[in-house]
Amino acid sequence: MAFTQTKTDDVAIATIRTLAADTVSKANSGHPGAPMGMAPVAHVLFSRFMNANPKSSRWFNRDRFVLSNGHACALQYVLLHLLGYKLSLDDLKGFRQVDSKTPGHPEVGHTDGIEVTTGPLGQGFSNAVGLAMAQAHLAAVYNKEGFDLINNYTYAFAGDGCLMEGVASEAASVAGHLKLRNLIVIYDDNHISIDGDTAVAFTENVPQRFEAYGWQVLHVDDGDSDLTGIYNAIAEARKSTDKPTIIRLRTTIGYGSKLQGSHSVHGAPLKADDIVQLKERFNFPTDKQFYVPQETYDAYAEVGRRGAALEQQWNALLASYQQKYPKEHAELVRRIDGKLPEGWENSLPVYTTADAAQASRKLSEIALTSISSVLPELLGGSADLTGSNLTKVKGSVDFQHPSTGLGTYAGTYIRYGVREHGMGAIANGLHAYGGIIPFVGTFMNFVSYAAGAVRLAALSGHQVIWVATHDSIGLGEDGPTHQPIETYIHFRATPNIAFWRPADGNETSAAYYSAITSRGTPSILSLSRQNLPNLEGSTIQNALRGGYVLVEEQNEALTIVSTGSEVNIAVDAAKKLKAEGIKTRVVSLPCWLTFDQQDQEYRLSVLRSGAPILSLEAASPTGWQKYSHEQFGLNGWGASGPYLKVYEKFGITGSNIAAVGKKIVEFYTSNSIPTVSPLLKAVQH
Repeated sequence: MAFTQTKTDDVAIATIRTLAADTVSKANSGHPGAPMGMAPVAHVLFSRFMNANPKSSRWFNRDRFVLSNGHACALQYVLLHLLGYKLSLDDLKGFRQVDSKTPGHPEVGHTDGIEVTTGPLGQGFSNAVGLAMAQAHLAAVYNKEGFDLINNYTYAFAGDGCLMEGVASEAASVAGHLKLRNLIVIYDDNHISIDGDTAVAFTENVPQRFEAYGWQVLHVDDGDSDLTGIYNAIAEARKSTDKPTIIRLRTTIGYGSKLQGSHSVHGAPLKADDIVQLKERFNFPTDKQFYVPQETYDAYAEVGRRGAALEQQWNALLASYQQKYPKEHAELVRRIDGKLPEGWENSLPVYTTADAAQASRKLSEIALTSISSVLPELLGGSADLTGSNLTKVKGSVDFQHPSTGLGTYAGTYIRYGVREHGMGAIANGLHAYGGIIPFVGTFMNFVSYAAGAVRLAALSGHQVIWVATHDSIGLGEDGPTHQPIETYIHFRATPNIAFWRPADGNETSAAYYSAITSRGTPSILSLSRQNLPNLEGSTIQNALRGGYVLVEEQNEALTIVSTGSEVNIAVDAAKKLKAEGIKTRVVSLPCWLTFDQQDQEYRLSVLRSGAPILSLEAASPTGWQKYSHEQFGLNGWGASGPYLKVYEKFGITGSNIAAVGKKIVEFYTSNSIPTVSPLLKAVQH
């Protein structure tokens, strides 16, 4: 269909521009430039192409929209209000105010109609790749002839800043390789960033770069007023059969302002006289703020009605699908609802001390293999470390465009390449789509490469599972560059991250149980390269409390609390101390977050008063003060060499920890130092 302009188009665009200016002005904070410049493309996209129902914002087959340049959120909030989402004019007036529905950058779960949290540039772009991958995968699994159930598009707006960020480059390369035809990115090429004209730092040929990635590149030279050109470009993008599309849209930042085209309008409110002349220019009343002509509301109400009709048609199609494909229908609906199959946890492996010692990365592979057969929603891969992370389930098919001959879109194993940050941000998008629990793999040390995406997963409540192997100095010969020291405390300190460091098979199974059932929390499974024995006293149920007493003693002189590969060393030290008449308890604390969620009585029974508590971990001791009186760890970097020699170098052996423990007991006893549990605080957080 050709573009047909209506009499309400110009009025609607002017409404967006003036509302955005008023919204930022009232807050005296924000970014008016991009919303004013992108108003035409936003209007054309939402009025002509977006399939969504504002009254049912979680309809599964809706088109997804991502504002990667999240600082332009006044644009998205204005559109959500005009379209009839749960966002009032008063909410626009509360922009950037405490507890408002319109925070300074879009936040998923906070504002109706927001798909992903954006603001850190490049993340939204990468989330959009994940959203597009999710659609391609679920369509390949569930669509049948005559039942095109899952066919939505993912649209993203992105600015120069997004395309400067490395994470977007990683994700763009993945999208091109995967030939994601349903992904359409509109690049706001306004040549302005905070530092001024992009000529100071960003002079590459972006279209050529994306062509090299395997994208279709389209151009609109007048994004300020060429509505036909904008429409035709989006329509052309939707015709792509084997490429994602980026539309280079040339706009004037702050269009209509006296400062248009300059960085001065990027991140500061327009002055009062500028807003007056802006409204005069578009024939809007200059004495009214937050003015919306009725014809604008009427035009967008029609868009909403169209979306409601589309959802109704889809629901009818889904009902017909149920009649012909009841098994697939039941599974799809279960996944959409975020429910797990009944009894899935029975597939988790259980271990005894008679079972052979194995690396927890191998135990992870066993667990992943066991649950994958009953959890089709698991979709994951590795950042080019498949053979080290052990993340590929035997018999699984790769997620690839079928033309490559390397797999299909129905495949469940993703080859991310050496792109840790892109992988993490894509996984956030996979989860945001719904119906998928993504897992990703790399070395523990290199989860730090993806820290921006991990942080946003925690902030947004994305259930992404990080299979992080080679998790300590125990990886040995690769040395300090690969040995995480500060990494544990970094992620433990991040709110809403379940950082699991299992000590054996049962704790590894518990970590997977927790990760699969924690619907709004990302999990990092920190896994060893070296073999770990299965411990007496370890059970899945015990580990699911985050911390528990592994070796109990009454009237103890010392408690050693530890995690992961050091727990067995703590047990060895405790045996040596007991042989000397020093009763020593051992506590395994695989997940701080989960342990902190237990009731106070239980936690105090685990880390009780009466004897000094020593923490032991082959990493920075920072943070362990919360659970122990004394800390033993690494205050510097690791070392290269066979892992047992490396542990010996840093004194993390049963003999040395026994000697340290003995010194602690003597010190506390001789100085009559009271040993109240470190958990007892006047102020609990």
